[in-house]
Amino acid sequence: MAEFNLTFSDPSTFILTGIPGLETAHIWISIPMSVFYVITLLGNFTVLFVVCKEQTLHKPMYLLLCMLALTDIGISSSVVPKALGIFWFNMKDISVDGCLTQMFFFHVVSLMDSAVLVSMAFDRYVAICNPLRYTTILTNARIINLGLVCLMRAVVFILPLPLLLKRLPFCANRIIPNTYCDHMTVAKMSCGDITVNKIYGLMMAFIVMGFDLSLIALSYSLIIRAVLRISSRKAHQKALNTCTAHICVILTSYPVGLFSTLTHRFGQDVAPYVHIILANLHLLIPPMMNPIIYGVKTKELREKVGKRIFRTCLRIVTAFTLS
Repeated sequence: MAEFNLTFSDPSTFILTGIPGLETAHIWISIPMSVFYVITLLGNFTVLFVVCKEQTLHKPMYLLLCMLALTDIGISSSVVPKALGIFWFNMKDISVDGCLTQMFFFHVVSLMDSAVLVSMAFDRYVAICNPLRYTTILTNARIINLGLVCLMRAVVFILPLPLLLKRLPFCANRIIPNTYCDHMTVAKMSCGDITVNKIYGLMMAFIVMGFDLSLIALSYSLIIRAVLRISSRKAHQKALNTCTAHICVILTSYPVGLFSTLTHRFGQDVAPYVHIILANLHLLIPPMMNPIIYGVKTKELREKVGKRIFRTCLRIVTAFTLS
C-alpha cells in the first residue's frame, strides 16, 4: 500500500479506500448496509406513493413528510451505491469532478433535511398553539414555497465548499480513507493551505445546525408551555402524541450527526474506522428509521399504508387465481 501511495498520481482521479483497517470485513459490512438501503428506499417511496395517491393526505404535515422522505432518499443514494461498489466490485476510483459533485449533492441534501425538520417543528407548533388558524397559516402552497426556501438555503451555504476545494493543489497521494467524498476529508488531501476550508466548514456546521436546533428547541418550549396551560389530561396526552414522531426523528438524526462531526474534527485519538463507521451510520439509520417512525406513530398514515398494501396483495392474489 505504501508503494501504491507513492506511485499513484493521476491528477484527474481520487481513490476511495472504503473503511481503512477493516478491508477484510468489507463484504460483511456491505450486507447490513445494502439491507438498510433497500429498507430506506422501500419505506420512503411507500410514503411518497401513499401520500400522492390518497387525497385525504394532501395536507401540510404530509407534504413536509414527503420532503423528508425525498431528502432521506437523496442522502442515502448519494453515498451508499458508491460504497457498495467499493465493497463488492473494488470500484475505488472516482474523478475529481465526480467527487466534488457527490460532496455537493450530499451536503445540500443533508442541510435541506435539517431545514425540513425545523419546518416540521413549526408545523407542530402551529397545530398545537394555533389550531384554529392552522389551515390559514400553513397552506399547501406555503409549504411548497417553504421547501424551495430550504433548498435555496442549502445551495447557498454549500456552494462555496466545492469552489474552495477547486482552488487547492492536490498532492500525488490522492487516496481518500473513506467510503464517500466528504469536504474535510478531501481538503486534507491538499498540499495547500486549507485554513479557510476548516473555518468555513466549522462555522457552517455550528452556525447552521445550531440555528436549526435553536428553532426546534424554541418551537417545543412554546408547545410545552401551551400544553401545560391545558387543564384536561386527555388533551395533554393528545397534544404530546402529535409531536412524538417528530421528536423520535430528531433524536435519530441530530445526536449521531453531531457526535460524528465532533469526533472527525477533534477526536485525533479515535481510530479512523470509528470516524467512518459513525459517519456511515448517520447516513443509514435516520433515513431508514424516519418512515418507520412516522408509519408507526401516525395513525392516519398507518391506516392508509395498510389499506394500500391490502389492495395490492388482493390484486396479486386475484391475478394469480385468474391465471
